[in-house]
Amino acid sequence: MRLISSAGNAFVADPFAMLLDPERVSRAVERSERLNRLHSRVYRPLDKPLIPKAIAGTADFDRLVDDAPDSEED
Repeated sequence: MRLISSAGNAFVADPFAMLLDPERVSRAVERSERLNRLHSRVYRPLDKPLIPKAIAGTADFDRLVDDAPDSEED
């Protein structure tokens, strides 16, 4: 399968061949009329992630365990 770019250069539409010349691929993407017509949106989460709070809670628990007196039972 062959594709013709807007500059008139023919190249093989082989994904492995395109890996050898990524600059040419990025130039073709920038010149693509079809890609330029696509509408894009940036989606952001409405609430903040809970991960930092969970990590802070874990650190508090670790401090409690570390500060607790050791009891040796046999």
